[in-house]
Amino acid sequence: MLGGAVAWPLAARAQQPVEVPRVGFVYSGPKAAMAPRMGSILTGLQASGYAAAAQVEIVARFAEGDPDRVAPLVKDVIGKHVNVIIAAAPQVVHAARSATRTIPIVAIDLESDPVASGMVATLARPGGNVTGVFLDFPDFTAKWMEMLVECNPKLSRAAVLWDPATGPVQVEAVEKAGGKLNVQLDITEVRRPSDFDAAFSRANQHGSGAMVMLSSPLIADSLPMLAELALRHRFPAITLFSDFARAGGLLAYGPNLLSLLRLSGVVAGKVLRGANPAELPIERPTKFETVLNMRTVLALGLSIPTSLLLRVDEVIE
Repeated sequence: MLGGAVAWPLAARAQQPVEVPRVGFVYSGPKAAMAPRMGSILTGLQASGYAAAAQVEIVARFAEGDPDRVAPLVKDVIGKHVNVIIAAAPQVVHAARSATRTIPIVAIDLESDPVASGMVATLARPGGNVTGVFLDFPDFTAKWMEMLVECNPKLSRAAVLWDPATGPVQVEAVEKAGGKLNVQLDITEVRRPSDFDAAFSRANQHGSGAMVMLSSPLIADSLPMLAELALRHRFPAITLFSDFARAGGLLAYGPNLLSLLRLSGVVAGKVLRGANPAELPIERPTKFETVLNMRTVLALGLSIPTSLLLRVDEVIE
């Protein structure tokens, strides 16, 4: 468990054969956030037939939020002779693709267009060594803005937290949505958790009446902190990740993250069983959930319209 590295066996290893498939896992965030996520990946591998003891081993590395560590960790995992790499976050996918064109890469990337970015040829037939789970629907940012305006029809200015490591797709979409809704946007770059306090203070100084937190591993790994800041600064806020609302944020709308991690485990299991990543279609989320925290609604003095309440899948009382 030392040094940001840990080998996660699927089951007890006392009688493990000398040669077992190895799954490399490189994650841009902290090791502390990975217990439930690793469990979902293991569940996916089990669904692919790796349920018995000692059938597969995961070799995991965690960048702890430092983008400079990603490429060296990818190379370290490759040096462990892994059979497939699960790359969680856009920068990890790009680092893995730069490091190898032969080892299969299963991506978990919620921010990139895999075709436009050149990672795959088509969604149906990726054509190289990259496949996996992608979510790059710009419509999500428009829906987040629409929900905030539903909560406050007089909203005229909103802050946007953007991790530039995720690329420009979401920013372009939110700017377009803001223009259609006549909401002026204050886009602030955040690269590390230490940037959040200043970002919220800037939003207050600029008179923002709400906040959109664009999808990013940085955001996903900092949900309790962001929920607390949003409440302290009295911002109605929304993001992709449902645990934000469960932690005290106002709203979340997006896919279930753990189900996507499970799906990445299923895809990795298919590769281990001989499937060619060039012919494994890119997977897309099919189920989305809206989570609303009513305690936060009351704390912020908001009035949620019936039209929005009817679309909520989970209400935190």
